[in-house]
Amino acid sequence: MHSNRRLFLASSSLAVAGLAIGARRLHAAAPAAPKKILILGGTGFLGPAVTAAAHARGHSVSLFNRGKTEKVLHTKTDNTERFYGNRDPNKTADEKDPASAKGLESLKGHTWDAVVDTSGYFPRMVKASAELLAPNVKQYVFISSVSVYADNGTPNADTSAAVGKMADETVETFGASFENYGPAKALCEQAAEAAMPGRVANVRPGLIVGPGDPTGRFTYWPVRVARGGEVLSPGTPNDPLQMVDVRDLAEWIIHLIESGTMGVFDAISPQNPAGKPGFTMGMLLDACKQASNSNATFTWCDTEFLTAQQVSPWGDMPLWIPPIGESAGFHTRNIQKSLDAGLKMRPVVDTCKATLDWFNSVPEGDRLKSLAGIKPDREAAVLKAWHERDKTKPAEEPKKEEKAAG
Repeated sequence: MHSNRRLFLASSSLAVAGLAIGARRLHAAAPAAPKKILILGGTGFLGPAVTAAAHARGHSVSLFNRGKTEKVLHTKTDNTERFYGNRDPNKTADEKDPASAKGLESLKGHTWDAVVDTSGYFPRMVKASAELLAPNVKQYVFISSVSVYADNGTPNADTSAAVGKMADETVETFGASFENYGPAKALCEQAAEAAMPGRVANVRPGLIVGPGDPTGRFTYWPVRVARGGEVLSPGTPNDPLQMVDVRDLAEWIIHLIESGTMGVFDAISPQNPAGKPGFTMGMLLDACKQASNSNATFTWCDTEFLTAQQVSPWGDMPLWIPPIGESAGFHTRNIQKSLDAGLKMRPVVDTCKATLDWFNSVPEGDRLKSLAGIKPDREAAVLKAWHERDKTKPAEEPKKEEKAAG
């Protein structure tokens, strides 16, 4: 598996952990009749955003989890019903965690209009929850991932593209290179659909970003640009980029529930400043500069140079994947189907500013612990090497016509 894809899978699997955030009401139409919504998980990054979006639309929310994360993050809110237990019936009970000895039993006998599964990673677990809830739930919204796709080399691919497969579908580890993460998510989608035929919305986000982002990858760029000065910028300003603001994703999930929409959808790709699909690294950095009003300048270094300097895509240069070879289609998925189903995206400058404001609100001693990206001293060294390269380049030979003119 390509190293860039492994890094994406590793970071995207963490996108269910994080801090509670607010939601903006992009779907401003009058709310539908109040819904009862169950969230499996619900205390990490996306879950609190879905809860906030649901409450903003007048719906009631129930959470099912072990209660461990919310004790750390203090995400308890009023008007939210709570059920505790471990959705993995095969997991050995932890004597220090009483809820781990319980399964899904607390959910029996209750009814909801929809369930949002933010914490399903292996098909056995999704099968158990979907089958138990099927008699009493109208819609199952499973949060999958664009990592399900077997091929990222084809630009403009859509949800009809083939998904990855596992040689042994009973394996319940992501693998040393996270090679099983996407195929396992695909199997989870299939398990949900088998339990509730025609009543499932499989939502496949790309990298989920915004305030509270636990991976620190998107956060790197608003923070770095706000610091100002010369910014090491990867590839070219036209290199494509796709992601999704957690608040936009959460609001769209609620929209899918309100409209009773089923099917398979990708949830990525912010709009460009002209309001059309198609976003780039240059647009992101410009939005970061606008959000912070910094004096940053951008030095775009080509892939060949960065490779020679051992500056890694996605790791040292977060979000960026060179649009070549097997990654040519990585940030170019066609999401017209999702746009038609109501996906709306705020301007990226909003995401940049909200992320920067959140980052600055974190206690100073904790800010840099989760921030990804190249370190300042290394960035300076790479920039120095870039400029010194220009000094040591041999002078170009004059063209034949120039020689003749001389």
